[in-house]
Amino acid sequence: MTSWPKYLEEEFQANSTLPLWREAFLGIDWIALRMSPVFRGVGIPRGDGSAVVVVPGFMGSDQYLGDMNAWLRRIGYTPYLSGIGRNAECPDILSLRLYETIDRAYDETGGPVHLIGHSLGGVLARGAAVRWPEKVASVTTMASPFRGVRVHPFVLQTAYLVRGRIAQRRNRQDAMPNCYSGFCQCDFLKALRDDFPDDIPNIAIYTKTDGVVDWRCCINEMGNGSDIEVPGTHIGLAFNPQVYKHIAFFLSAPESYRQEDVA
Repeated sequence: MTSWPKYLEEEFQANSTLPLWREAFLGIDWIALRMSPVFRGVGIPRGDGSAVVVVPGFMGSDQYLGDMNAWLRRIGYTPYLSGIGRNAECPDILSLRLYETIDRAYDETGGPVHLIGHSLGGVLARGAAVRWPEKVASVTTMASPFRGVRVHPFVLQTAYLVRGRIAQRRNRQDAMPNCYSGFCQCDFLKALRDDFPDDIPNIAIYTKTDGVVDWRCCINEMGNGSDIEVPGTHIGLAFNPQVYKHIAFFLSAPESYRQEDVA
């Protein structure tokens, strides 16, 4: 049996108290969204036709974000599927796939692209904004652990299995011993270690009842209102009506957005 690296053992032990069982309530978010006038575009500002790319979280694909993409189109934006495939690959490779979508959206709509990322998808979005700031209009993260890897042991174990599969498939175990870890030196992680561009508006939406990641890894802590707490679950933030409302107001005026103005 393959042994775990020491840093993964430490993370496993440190995160064993995250309430993963709460994720069973994600259906409440899904139902609440469909009952909300926000989902029908009522009481929120209309979009200006600009491009929005929504990026799925770990082990997810564009399919589960179909509701959000359809909603973005209804309220006046031009949504794009991320095109990264299943989010279970080397993040550096996924970042380059994401860039292809950003570049196409930029060319087709004639302007910078808004990025919305769920969980690990938000980390990819932030990395893209650092690497290609001239093509990014704003970044919205939903339960995205961009400040550290503190996740539930089950998710951590899954990530370790994915990491092993990537290494085995490429037969490059010796060439990339730290791939899919915080110790990697790829361009993706180098971008995350750099400062986020000051001129790109961003908001970080999180929930303190997150059962998958430690919510404290999902916030900026900048004191400027860019951190938005909502009730709900980690997975359910992709279907949460309060999240949708904040996104609508933020996309309409990223530079002047204030969460206290969203009633």
